[in-house]
Amino acid sequence: MKTYNIGVLGGDGIGPEVAAEGLKALRTVMKDGGFDCNFIEYPYSGTYYLKTKELVPDRVIDEWRSLDAVFLGAIGHPDVETGLVERSVILGLRFGLDLYINLRPIKLYAEALCPLKGKGPDDIDFYVVRENTEGEYSQIGGILKKGTPDEVSTSTSVFTRKGVERAIRYGFELARARAAERKRPGRLTMVDKANAIRPHDIWTRTFAEVGQEYPDIEQDHAYVDACTMWMIKKPEWYDVIVTTNLFGDIITDLGSMLQGGMGIAASGNLHPGKTSMFEPIHGSAPKYAGKNVACPLGAVMAVSMMMDYLGEKAAAKRIEDSVAYLLSSGKIPSTDARSGISTTQMGDMVVQQIQRSTR
Repeated sequence: MKTYNIGVLGGDGIGPEVAAEGLKALRTVMKDGGFDCNFIEYPYSGTYYLKTKELVPDRVIDEWRSLDAVFLGAIGHPDVETGLVERSVILGLRFGLDLYINLRPIKLYAEALCPLKGKGPDDIDFYVVRENTEGEYSQIGGILKKGTPDEVSTSTSVFTRKGVERAIRYGFELARARAAERKRPGRLTMVDKANAIRPHDIWTRTFAEVGQEYPDIEQDHAYVDACTMWMIKKPEWYDVIVTTNLFGDIITDLGSMLQGGMGIAASGNLHPGKTSMFEPIHGSAPKYAGKNVACPLGAVMAVSMMMDYLGEKAAAKRIEDSVAYLLSSGKIPSTDARSGISTTQMGDMVVQQIQRSTR
């Protein structure tokens, strides 16, 4: 029996609560899925930092590289300097493991969840491929004369041919795979702002050059402002989007609203073929911590993505299908705290639906 070594960081706020429900679903599919998981718990979080003043050491990043995957709840504590622990944990993973792809499915399971009039599941089913290690997140820059009238703040965006090309190539391969699966032509939309930010021309040129290798994929180029407009006006246009780190961060939050809210949204931080990290995209939401009201479906769907990545596609599909049924049937009426269903109850509902699917 295959055994996967999975690192687990519950993190802060609602993170441990939703992570527990995601792992509950995973343990359920493990029982008859023909595989096992060894969970390695890591304490790194804002709460841990307040107690120990310890951030993620290099030896732990080295240890993460030896795992099959990492599962993260949420990071962020209101009593810790903004971004300090997030940079240590999330950027430690992204840069330390070179997780150069952030993959986010935007998929609507029930029309009632979508805020757009007249749009249903057939209209909203696409992926965003976000370049994950460059751009504005390269952490190059700083502040001079902070707190004075002469204060200056600089931030340098970094785009390399290697970084841009591997993200674009991943986008093309994903579009090709989806086309084969759905037996219809694939489309890749590349999003930049090269008309106003001329260094983005590296994206435009690389997209055109790599695109010559994929004549079977329809190729579309949009500026980010137009992209967000069309995500609202005609979301059915999109199949796969590939874009910069910053733009991907922004448009995927918009995408999460199209599919029903942050509570259902999941992501994978990938280095294809190597250790990768999976997480719900919501934050730690400290005001809801300990109240057992946070929606765990984003964490559950992150587990589904993780198992799909690891090759356990049947287990991944059982989890996703169970969530899809609960949403499409109205048994779970919303993906936020207004659902009236507690975190643990919702996790139990997912487990029960998974169990029904095996009978």
